[in-house]
Amino acid sequence: MKHLKTLGFFLILLFVAFACKPKESALLKVFVRSSSNQLMSGAKVVVIGDQQSNPPTLEFVDTSYTNSSGFTTVNMDQYFNTSGPENTTGYFDIVIKHNNKTATGYTRCRVHTTSVETIYLPN
Repeated sequence: MKHLKTLGFFLILLFVAFACKPKESALLKVFVRSSSNQLMSGAKVVVIGDQQSNPPTLEFVDTSYTNSSGFTTVNMDQYFNTSGPENTTGYFDIVIKHNNKTATGYTRCRVHTTSVETIYLPN
């Protein structure tokens, strides 16, 4: 009987430990490369919600700059927190500006996941 109680307590403790696991953040990681495949630091990255997508993405704009490793990370939790729990996917245009060059990209982000995009600047 004593072993049964100990086993029951252990199972409840195990269940609680795995049920309380924090959820992952929704992240968008954007790598910017030159036409010769070099990672570009200091590039301006603008992420814009695509309201023409199906299903439509809500209004969203965020701007950041690539770090010395040539990428930036945009926390998409700010979008998913305002869009509501039933909206688990968003579609976003990405605009890159570096010196006098501009490039564009497109991505889909999902709640609690990391999306990765690589965008190449033209010659």
